Amino acid sequence: MKRCQPPAPLQPGDLLHVIAPSGTLREFTAFNQGIEVWRQRGYQVELMPGFDDRQGYLAGTDENRRTQLLTAFKDPNCRGILCARGGWGGARLLEKWRFPAVEPKWLIGFSDITSLLWAYAEQGISGVHAPLLTTITSEPDWSKTRLFDWVEGRSLPALQGSGWGDGQASGLLLPANLTVATHLLGTPWQPDFSGVILAIEDVTEAPYRIDRMLTQWRLCGEFRHIRGIAIGRFSQCDPPANVPSFSVEEVLRDRLSDLGIPIVTDLPFGHDGENAALPVGIPAEIDGDRGILSFQANT
Repeated sequence: MKRCQPPAPLQPGDLLHVIAPSGTLREFTAFNQGIEVWRQRGYQVELMPGFDDRQGYLAGTDENRRTQLLTAFKDPNCRGILCARGGWGGARLLEKWRFPAVEPKWLIGFSDITSLLWAYAEQGISGVHAPLLTTITSEPDWSKTRLFDWVEGRSLPALQGSGWGDGQASGLLLPANLTVATHLLGTPWQPDFSGVILAIEDVTEAPYRIDRMLTQWRLCGEFRHIRGIAIGRFSQCDPPANVPSFSVEEVLRDRLSDLGIPIVTDLPFGHDGENAALPVGIPAEIDGDRGILSFQANT
């Protein structure tokens, strides 16, 4: 993976476009509150036509959602792109997709937006794995401040978790939803994992499915190239009652602890709780002994 460059810092007053590249919008109250969070910060927020379309579980046809994304990128007055929600559908936009040759813009979202963030990183541009419009209103003040600090050109404080040992490592940070990332393996949009610190989270995946995904990474040999792993929240992933199962924690230990690289868990990012902004493709350091994930200054 190549180092990514963050776009030029945002300033209150800048225009931001809202797109729905994945699942159909359902959380309208939270969505409107999320828009207000950005407007109260001083930004102009414009909703792209078709953001509230619906086709089954998707926010409109692939063509419509792809047009939203392309139009937002091509608008010379737009400085950043805010994703409405996750769900599923982002990766469908990558079929026959080419990023336009325009001034870099901020791309902000997480969960299913992983596919777009990874594709953007392949262009050498850093997006932000950060709260969606439907989730930002529930973030604590420190998390909102953290996101604004980064996109406005300030540095990020380190995150504290629990270390599994194996010392320290440095590399380029690659945040992801584990399920979405796993389904990008073997595609043209899979990054080169050499020198990467992988940061993973997930939601509503039973332990056996997490086991299956991590086993695929192992069988593909991709963990050989990764320098460290930062683990966020795996929420709503408990096994059904009265069904024999490992816990998520046991699966993560079983599938990752023998890799011989620094691993930090219990970090505050992911679904259903604090979701600390994580830049894509910027230098970071992971300390498996002290349980710390730290970041290089925004330059």
